[in-house]
Amino acid sequence: MSEAPLTDRYGRKVSYMRVSVTDRCNLRCSYCVSQDMSFIPHPTILRYEEILDLMGIGVSLGVDKIRFTGGEPFVRKGFMGFLESAALRHPSVELCVTTNATLIEPFIPRLAEAGVKRLNISLDTLDPAKFERITKRNLFHDVRSNIDRAVEAGLNVKVNVVAMGGVNQDELPAFVSMASSLPIDLRFIEFMPIGDGTRWSRDAVWLAKDILGGIKDLVELEPVAREKRTGGPARMYDIKGGQGRIGIISPYSNHFCASCNRLRLTSDGNLRTCLFSDRVYRLRPALRHPRLGLPFVDRIIRKATQAKPMGHKLLETMPSGGGVCHTRMSAIGG
Repeated sequence: MSEAPLTDRYGRKVSYMRVSVTDRCNLRCSYCVSQDMSFIPHPTILRYEEILDLMGIGVSLGVDKIRFTGGEPFVRKGFMGFLESAALRHPSVELCVTTNATLIEPFIPRLAEAGVKRLNISLDTLDPAKFERITKRNLFHDVRSNIDRAVEAGLNVKVNVVAMGGVNQDELPAFVSMASSLPIDLRFIEFMPIGDGTRWSRDAVWLAKDILGGIKDLVELEPVAREKRTGGPARMYDIKGGQGRIGIISPYSNHFCASCNRLRLTSDGNLRTCLFSDRVYRLRPALRHPRLGLPFVDRIIRKATQAKPMGHKLLETMPSGGGVCHTRMSAIGG
């Protein structure tokens, strides 16, 4: 297998891989799952050892950051042990986890000991009743207390808020207060047109410019210099007099495709080169083939990267009233 770095036809160097370990989740958020969803059958889910092998290919091609996602990764049995194995096998790689934080309480000390660099926690409301309406589960207080525990354990915590018009716009002061009082990065993410059967519409998008304008009415912000950011597409701001920071991610209104450096590996072994595209490259059959194996997978990843599209061009051709990608977010891996 070649060790030349992954670069696409637009000159973008790929160095970041998001790895979904399961499409299952213990929440039922309306923007992520559909009413008639079915889960990926267990036999087609990648085994942990297979994920480690695919990570190894990515690292040999220049990937230096890997984020594990779901669904909810902690619903998969043995995930914490797998994460520790990944840290041991690839000590030079920055390992991060995205979670809804409902199940992490017993694992927080081990996450810190394993060297997990960042924990991204999804939380779209600070109202317990609204949380239950959005997620169909009464688990708000578990999430909120686990955020505090993760911060106390010294983990770098990012709280991700899907910004939805008519859903959580009224909570902007509460979110800003949270970011001011805790040493966290609280990031607002525009609602993306991903997946059939979810409640996305143009009217449901709370635009980044309106979010930022509303925040500036509440607190004084100072833009964070690019060299002080932790990477990624968020525009980050320090809060004057506050402990944390505010971030704005605008994939819908102000794309960042020109600097996209990521690939996505789904839990059933498909490679996706763009979140807004339904095109996949099937790695699992080659990985499990007795004569093809890892060298052939390496070739597929290289060719797929060369064909990586500019996602904003897909948005521009999105049908009226529809989504740009038909696969539900929980199956892609947030």
